[in-house]
Amino acid sequence: MLLLSRILLRRSSPGVAACAAIKADKHILLEKPACLTVREIDELLALSKDYARTIFVGYMRRYAPAYLAAREELPTHADITHVRIFDLISEGRHFLKKSQDTLYPTDIDPAILARGARERDALIREVVGADAPADLVRAYRGLTALSSHHISAMRGLLGEPVRVVAAHRTNGGANTSVTFDYGHFACLYDAVVDELGLFDAMIEVRSNTKRVRIIYDTPYIRSLPTRLEVTEAGSLGPVTKAFGPLYGDAFCNELETFHRHITNGTRPLTDLADSRRDLALMAEIIETMKESGGR
Repeated sequence: MLLLSRILLRRSSPGVAACAAIKADKHILLEKPACLTVREIDELLALSKDYARTIFVGYMRRYAPAYLAAREELPTHADITHVRIFDLISEGRHFLKKSQDTLYPTDIDPAILARGARERDALIREVVGADAPADLVRAYRGLTALSSHHISAMRGLLGEPVRVVAAHRTNGGANTSVTFDYGHFACLYDAVVDELGLFDAMIEVRSNTKRVRIIYDTPYIRSLPTRLEVTEAGSLGPVTKAFGPLYGDAFCNELETFHRHITNGTRPLTDLADSRRDLALMAEIIETMKESGGR
């Protein structure tokens, strides 16, 4: 029997739980982000050096059917001319309260919650600075939460950017705009969080004659489809092929992939080293915001 440790960390440190799981020689599924700082993840990487078990970071959008299919449809890297990515969303409560009965625990010791909030704030301020304004703190919280999905997905499709060209925050830090330099093309990322009750997430990769578009629906309602659209120039005008709706659940695909890595002894694409690159990019975004005023 496989013994699995699923550690749900959300916006707090992996801390004692992840270290204990490693020391106990368990397979580990870490919810994204694996950590909140590069320092933390470097400590985990050192602890897990030559680790024989699987450590898998749960970036479920990278396991969505449309995302997997898109990797086969992309223009060659040399032919890419532009990429745009956006997350225009409302928070989970807008979908959960209208679609299902969700149990929210009320018996957690307030002292434990307060301690977790203090520890989380201390980790965030390691990156943004002890005296950082509230909107910069919120921007980093957004990067390590919502935006971590698409930063990871971007890297999975395109590889590593050369640098962060520009980064801005608005709407009290709830909205973030970032331009990544990929050498011969730019990737523009926008995250907007509002109270409208809509979810609009997309990755679009273009060449001069082709557009590949991955479309995500809200993950707060299970098994909603993802879609893939591929448009190419034709003699009579643009021709679009639609793949889907693809109902394969990204969370289920993620778990099945985790299981395959365990049984086959293979290494996940979304491991600790991969997650470290996300955190390093997020720290670079924050530094760019500081240098430019960020708004």
